[in-house]
Amino acid sequence: MEAVLTIENLQVEFETFGGSVQAVRGASFQLFKGETLAIVGESGCGKSVTSNAIMGLIPNPPGTVKAEKIMFKDKDLSTFTKKQFREIQGKDISMIFQDPMTALNPTLTIGEQLTEGLKTHKKISSADVKKKAIEMLNLVGLSNPEDRLKQYPHQFSGGMRQRIVIAIALICEPELLIADEPTTALDVTIQAQILELFAEIQQRTGVSIILITHDLGVVAKIADRIAVMYAGQVIEIGTKRDIFYNPQHPYTQGLLNSVPRLDLMEEELKPIDGTPPDLFAPPPGCAFAARCPKAMIVCNKVEPDTTAINEFHQVSCWLQDPRVKQ
Repeated sequence: MEAVLTIENLQVEFETFGGSVQAVRGASFQLFKGETLAIVGESGCGKSVTSNAIMGLIPNPPGTVKAEKIMFKDKDLSTFTKKQFREIQGKDISMIFQDPMTALNPTLTIGEQLTEGLKTHKKISSADVKKKAIEMLNLVGLSNPEDRLKQYPHQFSGGMRQRIVIAIALICEPELLIADEPTTALDVTIQAQILELFAEIQQRTGVSIILITHDLGVVAKIADRIAVMYAGQVIEIGTKRDIFYNPQHPYTQGLLNSVPRLDLMEEELKPIDGTPPDLFAPPPGCAFAARCPKAMIVCNKVEPDTTAINEFHQVSCWLQDPRVKQ
């Protein structure tokens, strides 16, 4: 399969008055053409920071981004300047931000915001710009698109605003789309519609999607592969079947056990005890060791290597390390 994005040893730090926060600590993963990769984990585990680093949106100062490579096709984004990022932002790589109400400018019409990317990146006539804008509003399922272009964000419902943000992200036909919790603020019915829209758009355009969420129900519906993040690291990655039916890391198992199930209504939920580690001073061994019910002495002292379970399933856990199993 053709890799659209390859990240190796991504590290993001933020300098604060209290010291250096290691928000992302050596994250590595690949995204293949036409697939949806879901990145899941608790709040504060580094999901959004990772996506912002890919997009070149980490402010410096206070943030510092380092990586062995961040390859988008044949371009190494880790060497890009702000000017170079501006050339690909919205055109080749696009992003859907968490809250559509704050992502949209309340003083500009939908038409102005929707066509900004086209006017910046494509040399086409005003008539073609308007035609493309109407086409995108049709694609995301908004009725009367010509009239909608003249309206302002406050005249739309939450679900409609989310569709508009998706249209803005897709109007330049990017090859990579990063969706940062795109359904968090929506009710269940609208959420289902947005997920169906993602699947339909991917089928039509072949766009590769990174979906950032902590909702495992959303992941189960549209993801092809899943990367589980904890304390700034990718601790397990595999296909949807691997992660849901054969989770290897105790943290992944804990996440799945924390989700309510209709077939286990009489049983109590099993929360993950404890709290995530302080990223001002991360622990020397496995970051999950202090909360892990299966932790061994080595877990607290040495960081585990990545172990391959199969071709697509990898985990960073001493319990799966062949040296311990021997």
